[in-house]
Amino acid sequence: MSVPEKGNMDSGSKKKSSYSKALKKIAGYCAYQERAISEVVSKLDEMELEMGDREKILQTLQDQDFINEKRFVESFVKGRFNLKRWGRIRIRQELKMRGIPNQLIQKGLELLAPEEYQDTLLHLAERKWKLTNEENLYKRKTKVVRFLVFRGFEPDLVWEVVEAISTNDSL
Repeated sequence: MSVPEKGNMDSGSKKKSSYSKALKKIAGYCAYQERAISEVVSKLDEMELEMGDREKILQTLQDQDFINEKRFVESFVKGRFNLKRWGRIRIRQELKMRGIPNQLIQKGLELLAPEEYQDTLLHLAERKWKLTNEENLYKRKTKVVRFLVFRGFEPDLVWEVVEAISTNDSL
C-alpha cells in the first residue's frame, strides 16, 4: 500500500483489521497449547487493544472452545506430574499463580492416582538417595528431603519414604 492510500483509510476499517489480526494471532496462540485465561489476557495486553475488543476476543475464544480452563488444568496437572515429576503442592501453587479457581485445582489434582503418585515419589527418592554423596546420615536425609519438598511433595510423605529408604540402605 502506498503512502497516499494509507492516509485515505478510515479509522473504522483500521480497527476492524487490528481486531481480526489480533483474533487470528491469539487463536493460533491458544491452538498451539492449552492456555489459562490469565495467560491469554496478558498476551492481549501486550497487543494494546481497546478494552471492548479485548473482551470480544476473549468471549469469542471461549465460545469457540479455544480457551477452556478445565481442559487447561487437566493438561497442566498431567504434564507437570508425568514430565517434570512435580508433587501436588507445587502444581497447586503454579495453578494459583495463573489465577485458576480452587475448585478446578482440586478436581485437577484428583486426577493423580495415589499409587502412581507414591511410586513416583519413591522412585525420585531412591534415585536422589543413590546420587547423594554424603557420609553423615542426617545430612544425606536432609538433602533428599529438601529435594523432594522443593519438587512439591508433601513433607510427611517425603519423610516416610526417606526413612524407609535409609532403613533399607543400612541393612
